[in-house]
Amino acid sequence: MTLDIKNFYLNTPLARYEYVRLRLEDLPEEIIVQYKLQDQAVDGQVYVEVRKGMYGLPQAGSLAQELLEERLGHQGYCQSRLTPGLWTHKWRPITFSLVVDDFGVKYVGKEHADHLIAALKSDYEISEDWTGRKYLGLTLDWDYTQHKVHLSMPGYIHNALVRFNHPTPQHPQYQPYPHNAPTYGAKIQYAEPPPFSPLLGKEEKRFVQQVTGTFLYYGRAVDNTILTALSAIAVQQSAPTNQTLAEVTQFLDYMASHEEAIITYHASDMVLAVHSDASYLNAPNARSRVGGYHFLSNDSADPPTNGPVLTVAQILKHVVTSAAEAEIGGLFVNAKAAVPERHTLVEMGHNQPATPMQTDNTTASDILTKKVQPKRTKSMDMRFHWLRDRGCQQNFRFYWRPGHSNKGDYYTKHHSGAHHKATRPALFTAPAVLRALRARLTKQV
Repeated sequence: MTLDIKNFYLNTPLARYEYVRLRLEDLPEEIIVQYKLQDQAVDGQVYVEVRKGMYGLPQAGSLAQELLEERLGHQGYCQSRLTPGLWTHKWRPITFSLVVDDFGVKYVGKEHADHLIAALKSDYEISEDWTGRKYLGLTLDWDYTQHKVHLSMPGYIHNALVRFNHPTPQHPQYQPYPHNAPTYGAKIQYAEPPPFSPLLGKEEKRFVQQVTGTFLYYGRAVDNTILTALSAIAVQQSAPTNQTLAEVTQFLDYMASHEEAIITYHASDMVLAVHSDASYLNAPNARSRVGGYHFLSNDSADPPTNGPVLTVAQILKHVVTSAAEAEIGGLFVNAKAAVPERHTLVEMGHNQPATPMQTDNTTASDILTKKVQPKRTKSMDMRFHWLRDRGCQQNFRFYWRPGHSNKGDYYTKHHSGAHHKATRPALFTAPAVLRALRARLTKQV
């Protein structure tokens, strides 16, 4: 189920009052008359003492959170010290995540959910959704018969395209970002020189930044096929050029050419698994790109894949000197991200074995499993020794599988339209499946 506190940031008592200066010309006439502000104004301005939380106050969110923590603490609820926003009860089988004022609640027994509701209603006005269908702008369609849940954001793409006044392209665009055609048979791989293109003006620059910010949440939450493109655009948004604008246009064409993405999660044993990959020397300034696919599965030698709980698509900060070093750097990035995920799952009651981390690079795999003892790898010493240490602690289990089975590979480079077209059906659920589920649930009601 989900809950929502109304006016969460308002009326929180301030330990120290704040003061605001307002111009009379900015206030409605009825307010000026009612409070006789004309008699109190100095140089056409009045000073207001702020005694309770209000919108626009920087500390309003923190104060409201602290007050909620104090009130729920009296009822036996506490927030995790390791995972901000994750709450549990001292003995009740109930867990919830809190993001601003939205509660996503997992409970065993309705009486425990009722206890949380009663604790909140004593101090707040709240709304309840026992279907658990809406949360943080996401729509969750629960299929309890098939043990699945479908995650989507209906209307988000349409509204964004209307906001940016972007029409549907005459011909479908199948790739969100231009790709570099592979050079087969090349003995040496060189870094690409930066392209020359005139800088954009202030308005066009703001447009690029708005597009990036608008679609980033959608990409992180649902459509992970756009993360690599957004990452490439984002590194240019501080000084965008005409080429950047053309790339943004192509990106919007891609979004307008596809139906909204739907991710499906299957019931599992809640064991974290990771596919890690890296692409050597394919980012600006001789950088390499890292990809990762984190999902919940079963404790097996080669865990079956599931919907992603985290997708990594970023440029490796370190300038590496070999493909093997890039792969180890990718494992380092994904392993660091997996550590808090492991903590969260344990706090939710799902004990974790050594997290399986798949790589398609035999050198990286052999180094981390101690089949190979490197002699001259000072530049990567810190990274692979940390990974080896975590492997010895049985936090991670590194294993090799061929590249075509590694889901992290998709997020390490810009692919051709044909590859995107072939991959999307494997990543997302067809809208017809969701429509059929909703029709079936409607008939049951």
